[in-house]
This record gives sequence, structure tokens and C-alpha cells, in this order.
Amino acid sequence: MNAETTSRRRSGNPLTRALRRFTSSNDELVAQDRREAAARDGATPVADCTDRQEVVLTGTVSCLTLAPAGGTPRLVADLDDGSGQARLVWMGRREIRGIEAGTVLRVTGRVSCQQTGRVLYNPSYEIISTPN
Repeated sequence: MNAETTSRRRSGNPLTRALRRFTSSNDELVAQDRREAAARDGATPVADCTDRQEVVLTGTVSCLTLAPAGGTPRLVADLDDGSGQARLVWMGRREIRGIEAGTVLRVTGRVSCQQTGRVLYNPSYEIISTPN
């Protein structure tokens, strides 16, 4: 079986693909679009990240939090690429201009796999697009 046959079998015929899109929920369609965008960008899927791996991720900020108010400030963003979520933590930052919920980012950093999920501390970032 060659690569073309495998690709065709995975994607199905046009009618099957259209039917799949009609019967999928909006959340499933958004996740699929995010996975495809990350793949086009050459990013590692969040679901495939392993502990201490240096990665490039592309996704949409789904939540932005400033914590804690009394101690050392840290800005926390949840990045969703359609395959999963990674938490981005910038220590000592109260805000980063241009980053808000809905912003599409490309980040580079080392993944820490914790009980709560995948975390990148102080990743370098590039803003791809903003919601406004």
C-alpha cells in the first residue's frame, strides 16, 4: 500500500468527509481546525509532548489567569491546539501586551509533564493573530 492510498483511505471520499463535518459538533470541528493549523505550522501536537522535550506549539489561548495577587506574579495561559491543552506560565509577569483569550500563539520551550497536565515555564512566544 503506497502513501497516496493510505492518505485517501484516512480522509475517505468527499461525501464521507462532508457527512462527517455535518454530524460533528462545533467543538469537534474547532479542534480539528486547530490540529490542522498546528500541523501546517510544523508544530508538535500537545498530546504527543513528552516530559523535558523541547517543543514548538501552535494554538489558541483559551484562558488567561493572573496568580497569585499577593506573592510573585505569574501570568498563566492555557493553550489549546485541538489535540490537548498546555499551560504556559510566565513568572514575574502581570500581563503581556497582545496576549488575551482567543489569541493564536506559537511558543517554544521545554515541556514539564505534571499531574495537572503539560506545562511550559517562560516560553518564548510569537503572536500569530489576535481575536480583534
